[in-house]
Amino acid sequence: MPIQSILAEFESAIGKQYVLDKDEDKEPYLTDWGKRFTGKALAILKPANTAEVASLVKICNKHRISIVPQGGNTGLCGGATPDNVGDSVIILLFRLNQISNIDIQNSTITVGAGAILKQVQDSALEHGKLFPLSLAAEGSCTIGGNLATNAGGVQVLRYGNMRDLTLGLEVVTASGEIWNGLRGLRKDNTGYSLKDLFIGSEGTLGIITAATLKVFPLPTTKITALVKVNDVASSIALLQQVQKGCSADLTAFELISNRAMELVSDRFLLAQQLLVDRADWIVLIELSSMDSEDTIRLEIQNLLLGAMESSLIVDGIVAESIQQSKSMWEIREIIPEAQLQLGHVIKHDISLPISELAAFIDSTNLKLRGRWPDTEVIVFGHLGDGNLHYNLVGLNQKSSNLLPDRRHEINRLVHDQVYLYEGSFSAEHGIGQAKVAELLERKSTTEMNLMHSIKRSLDPHCIMNPNKVVLQNPN
Repeated sequence: MPIQSILAEFESAIGKQYVLDKDEDKEPYLTDWGKRFTGKALAILKPANTAEVASLVKICNKHRISIVPQGGNTGLCGGATPDNVGDSVIILLFRLNQISNIDIQNSTITVGAGAILKQVQDSALEHGKLFPLSLAAEGSCTIGGNLATNAGGVQVLRYGNMRDLTLGLEVVTASGEIWNGLRGLRKDNTGYSLKDLFIGSEGTLGIITAATLKVFPLPTTKITALVKVNDVASSIALLQQVQKGCSADLTAFELISNRAMELVSDRFLLAQQLLVDRADWIVLIELSSMDSEDTIRLEIQNLLLGAMESSLIVDGIVAESIQQSKSMWEIREIIPEAQLQLGHVIKHDISLPISELAAFIDSTNLKLRGRWPDTEVIVFGHLGDGNLHYNLVGLNQKSSNLLPDRRHEINRLVHDQVYLYEGSFSAEHGIGQAKVAELLERKSTTEMNLMHSIKRSLDPHCIMNPNKVVLQNPN
């Protein structure tokens, strides 16, 4: 069928003004956030509700047109970017942004997939509740994208990732049917957990249009501290002490290398103060509790004093105000942006057993320096759950310009090390198109066969976000 006839069907389903087929209108949606992937699309479609999404999917299924779902387009692996073939449509979900229900007694919130994460956080807060997912892109990323990549963020240690925070989903299947699974049940042992198939599937099995999520009591006290340690082993020992010695909940335990701290020191006086007496690593700790601030403050101060006396930490600062606590978090959150001033960055989103982190960092740093002495490693991440952002930059402009050509070899070395220490090469950013070929190498034949069986069963015509997560024709 001619493309104009298909576009007319889309326009009939959602309105002419919500079907963008001119190049200048499509352009903003065709490149990923990191500017690494750019593709082509027949059209950009902007449905207003689940019924319209289902209508669009039925049209696509009928004409075998592939679909790329897109939310805030903040992903880091090209999962929401079409390929260069140009035979896909992008379905934007930002108009599905309603907060449809907050059930205080059941501690749940039901939201559309297009709702901005910050919007959901604020809605929960207005009702005296906490929605704990927190990450740097929270002002622009959407709940649908968070679900599609099983997002983690800085509070996984206490609350878990999106899979742990989700009770129910609404999904449009590849055939255009609507599965309404928006149930706020903590226990529902009635067969396969379908929601867990769609969470983390990056739009390759269906389109998530709404979710029922957990919210939590709002802590009355939050205490934040920045401490300096000499090595990663000391930070792990400190983690164990905090977990054992504090009655408050350990919400976050973030690791920041000294080099990462240097990148933001010109913006934060607090960072400059921490760099006066040099230590190789900085740890950001956050505790939350229903106890009084005085109680928790005294507890963390005594614990850190004991850690200093036993030489686990070199020095530390406990935030004295909300503003100082905010500055501590801004230091951590601005590091990814600050890296860009150094030119090209080879990023790795990896996870390892916490017990193996120190050995991994030491041995991998050594191998990288031996192979590429004109590069340096910048490390930061969620030490409390074993997730590191382990990134390489050039020491000068020449070496920075060489990094893109070295990407494959660098990734191979780092990821071989990750698997040597029984880790994963994708912790919270997803697979998308950036890592899809490597997934085929890293997963066992049995695992890949199971994944392809699920894909074929739920998306027999392979129209849902093709060649993301699993390759259509891996052989």
